[in-house]
Amino acid sequence: MTLMNVLVDFARTGRVGALRCGMPLAEAEDLLGPGRPHPAHIMKGPDIDGYPYSWGGLRLVVTQRAVSGIWISLWSAPTAHLPPLVLPDSESFDATVLKEDLITGLDIAGCDHEVNSALTFGEQSSILTQPAEVCAVFSLPGRDHHVPHRDQHYLDVMHKHTT
Repeated sequence: MTLMNVLVDFARTGRVGALRCGMPLAEAEDLLGPGRPHPAHIMKGPDIDGYPYSWGGLRLVVTQRAVSGIWISLWSAPTAHLPPLVLPDSESFDATVLKEDLITGLDIAGCDHEVNSALTFGEQSSILTQPAEVCAVFSLPGRDHHVPHRDQHYLDVMHKHTT
């Protein structure tokens, strides 16, 4: 399995492997191991809503102890880490995914997508996949990002939220 397979599957289904919005946090932690909770969870207790638990580049937003959002973040560093459940046999991977490459992968998989005008402005662009409603946000590389194509958009984050 490659990172592109994970991203395209997430875009098509709204799931990351067995992870899905609506599942209990306890079930997600059974699959992933204990996550690193946001400091708000530590300070105010596990019943505080809207703050993520993280496993490297994977974040789960929690509301009423259930997964209400799934995020895959890539721009945190040139190399990203995802838990083995998400990307088996890979401790880390190159976190640079060109917008054109992801769009091509979605088209090959038959995953419909449209411009997400709410998050397309300035040097950033975004798409929303159908029917899973996964949002992908792309941006131009910053000064500290060492990439081969400085004038092209790279995937920053993909996320899905329950409504």
